[in-house]
Amino acid sequence: MNATDKPLIWLHGEVKTPPFSPTARLEAGCLLRRLQRGDPLGMPHSRPMPTVGPRCHELRIRDARVTWRIIYRIDADAIVILEVFSKRTLQTPASVTETCRQRLRSYDNA
Repeated sequence: MNATDKPLIWLHGEVKTPPFSPTARLEAGCLLRRLQRGDPLGMPHSRPMPTVGPRCHELRIRDARVTWRIIYRIDADAIVILEVFSKRTLQTPASVTETCRQRLRSYDNA
């Protein structure tokens, strides 16, 4: 990690094998590393999540049998990881969105 790289702040979740396959874990790590360096990510790897909050996004990692999502926010000094989950439907569950909002409120007020 370079001095200019942003740290990852994990509020919830982790990326490990299992449940991630080694290939999916490697992809997630590479994408997170790019975010730390300040590289902009777009589709198909990442998409904005304004329903969670400003500067919030969803990483999309395809695995052999499941699609993983990592909800994160880009702050000036860090990448804040809000949630890691497997996605089985087209829409992000409302419970995940609300949980992420609550975590951000707690983090911002700490």
